[in-house]
Amino acid sequence: MTSAQPSAPVSAEPKERTVSTALGSIHVSEIGSGPALVMLHGGGPGASALANYRQNLPAFASNYRVVLPDQPGFGKSYRPTEADLDARSITEITVEALLATLDELGIDKFHVLGNSLGGAAAIATALAVPDRVTKLVLMAPGGGWLPFGPTPTEGQKAMFRYYNAGGPSVKKMKDFVRTMVADPRQFDDANVQARYEASLDESHIAFYHLYNAAFAKRHGMDPLWRDVHKIKAPTLLLWGRDDRTITLDGAQIMLKQIPDVQLHVFSNCGHWVQVERKAEFEAQVSTFLEDK
Repeated sequence: MTSAQPSAPVSAEPKERTVSTALGSIHVSEIGSGPALVMLHGGGPGASALANYRQNLPAFASNYRVVLPDQPGFGKSYRPTEADLDARSITEITVEALLATLDELGIDKFHVLGNSLGGAAAIATALAVPDRVTKLVLMAPGGGWLPFGPTPTEGQKAMFRYYNAGGPSVKKMKDFVRTMVADPRQFDDANVQARYEASLDESHIAFYHLYNAAFAKRHGMDPLWRDVHKIKAPTLLLWGRDDRTITLDGAQIMLKQIPDVQLHVFSNCGHWVQVERKAEFEAQVSTFLEDK
């Protein structure tokens, strides 16, 4: 295995643009140059690509063209309607929008990394276009996970509660963050306040109610675990041992069924590996992507 060597300095701030697709407009942030690395965010209230991954960009932008799309319903991208969500799952919608976006950006082959809801989209993308996905990094991914314990999990319940029972509040955001991480002391009041403010967009709130209703109708996420044995891309699983949202026990089916797979578990870590164990996360991903 090799270690990362920065190829050149990069701009400190990603460039942002809107890409038009047949489904709707997708907001994309980009930074760096080299092989494409698509990073897909999770589905928490107020989530977006930059909110999830901004702190990790310096580690990757010197060696990769890092592409950060806001998934449909999140950030500055379009909001799927109730009819959209009745017709197809959010994962199916996201994959179509993602592939259309990458086509518009002129990206053929790419690495893809996804967390939680974004992990489900990453799995579905690797299954839909196996010849385009070169490597796959999954951080506690929905859909591929088959838990032994009861569902919804504690973290999933916290997401469902956030916009219900009186609507969002700073206290609810503190409770949500506390459920997502092993050590909430990493997140000060300013960080919680910023996440809270990001969750207040009215169109996102309206989408989130539709999204939760569709999730309930479908009895959870797409059962991608049934097809993970078809994944062709070398795959790295990253998991927090103390994840209370997408629990570690559910990793076993992917570890057993994905043909080319490895698993790294972080102790004292919850659902947000890229934040809670930032340096180790970046080192693991960089080594995996570089390894021939």
